[in-house]
Amino acid sequence: MKTGDGNFWSSGAVPLADPQFISSIIAAASDIALVVSTEGTVLSVLVNTQDDSFGKLDHWEGRAIVDFLTEESIEKFQAAHSAYLSGTLPKKSLELTHRENATCQYLVRYTVHRFGPENAVLLLGRDLRPTVEAQQQLVRAQIALEQGYEAQREIEIRYRAVMGNVDDAVVFVSVQTGLIEDANNHAAVLLGLKAETLPGAAFASLFSDRSGAELIESLMNVILSEEPGSISVRATRTRQMLEIHPAVLRAGGQRVLMCRLLGNDLTSVKPDTSAKHASALFRSTTDSIVFLSMQGSVLSVNDAFLDLVGAAHLSDVVGASLAEFMSRGQFDMGVLLGNVAKTGQIRAYATRLINNFGARVPVEVSAAHLEDPENPAIALILRDVSRLETVREAEGPSNNLPEPGRNVMDLVGSTSLKEIVGQTTDVVEKMCIETAVNLTRNNRLAAAKMLGLSRQSLYVKLRKFGLLDKDG
Repeated sequence: MKTGDGNFWSSGAVPLADPQFISSIIAAASDIALVVSTEGTVLSVLVNTQDDSFGKLDHWEGRAIVDFLTEESIEKFQAAHSAYLSGTLPKKSLELTHRENATCQYLVRYTVHRFGPENAVLLLGRDLRPTVEAQQQLVRAQIALEQGYEAQREIEIRYRAVMGNVDDAVVFVSVQTGLIEDANNHAAVLLGLKAETLPGAAFASLFSDRSGAELIESLMNVILSEEPGSISVRATRTRQMLEIHPAVLRAGGQRVLMCRLLGNDLTSVKPDTSAKHASALFRSTTDSIVFLSMQGSVLSVNDAFLDLVGAAHLSDVVGASLAEFMSRGQFDMGVLLGNVAKTGQIRAYATRLINNFGARVPVEVSAAHLEDPENPAIALILRDVSRLETVREAEGPSNNLPEPGRNVMDLVGSTSLKEIVGQTTDVVEKMCIETAVNLTRNNRLAAAKMLGLSRQSLYVKLRKFGLLDKDG
């Protein structure tokens, strides 16, 4: 027997219920229930007595329901109501955002039902605020997790920078196992090995006159003594006498020895050639490199950038604003300078450059803030990705769009979303939203401002296109 098809409901066995009981049943079956007339007037409002989050809504009765809906929800309700009056019941639930004042908004999912002989409509709603709050908590947790990963990466980078630039030869050794956990290049030179072969090796095996247990015990005794000291050992490979100056620290619940190695005939360190290498890279690389002032004016460029924009001399670009060479002008500069000022860097920002012949060249831009108290600057690396554009378009969401649909992404940021969508399709609307979220690095508030939307409207559209849980 199918649910609802039995004779019990159609044979008159169901007694006529008192109106007050019907209203109680309807209120208990939903969080909020509305009876709306054919003219769109709210005839009755019933709120579940178990939930006081809606407050008193008696003032809705006798007024048009659109007075309590946001602009986006007004269009959705009118379309569904018109279909209902024409005899078609919506098969899908209707999500409407109610507004009480300038700050109070809440989302409700309604099911539509016929009600009464005068063609009124009964809307049974479920409050979606708990769901929205749970989604926001999930987003905040994801952001916190990503920030934790980023902080861990930054600490690792700083640690590697210290290990690579410190003048001392440093080796980290586990007290429990006696194995090397990490070592820098200076230590590898003194020990006659390559740095990548040291982690995991037994520290005592690198010396010809000490056993494993004896070496660790001797180092711990030096640490426990009142006066700082060291022990002498002979390196197995180089046959050089070394002084080990130990210190102990605790990491991950285990004790680790930090050992500084000093030799009698210290291996000289080769002079730093990084400045020469950087200068040679600036001149010879095929990627364009640009140095900007903090206001966005070009300070210097390499030959690759001159070739990219078709400039004949440095004087054609130095002193000019980089916005003059970008397809979105000041908008691109605002995104670049804003992100660099906020985070110190930006990665893989996609845009187009306009060369002297008017052609638009797709590029990916990486930028970093150069912290110099006297001459602060911004360094940009621009990579020509025109050869990869065909592959990316084949893999991207705009593969099946006509050419005007693909070009509409260039309008994002210079024209409001309402004007763009008025001339395009829902597919292009989705592309615009995806582009704005990517440009702002998944900053939903900035993306909403870029598109000329409220934050709530952007979340509604992200949910509409299935982009809410997608990384920006």
